Amino acid sequence: MLQRIICFFERRSFGVCSYIAEKFNISTSKLRLFFIYSSFIAVGFPIIFYLFAALVLDVRIYLKQRRRSNIWEM
Repeated sequence: MLQRIICFFERRSFGVCSYIAEKFNISTSKLRLFFIYSSFIAVGFPIIFYLFAALVLDVRIYLKQRRRSNIWEM
């Protein structure tokens, strides 16, 4: 049951923590724990940052897909 919950959130997440962890070469689980603990300490500011970063990443992915609209680049 716990594994199903973990898989659900990993599939539905925006990929912000994995993207940041990949860029800074740190563990994804440590970064997720950092976001959780810092959201309790900073009263939700990391959640706002997370949602903003998710929006930026989604826009970047959308723009990359839109640039590849040429038939020769598919």
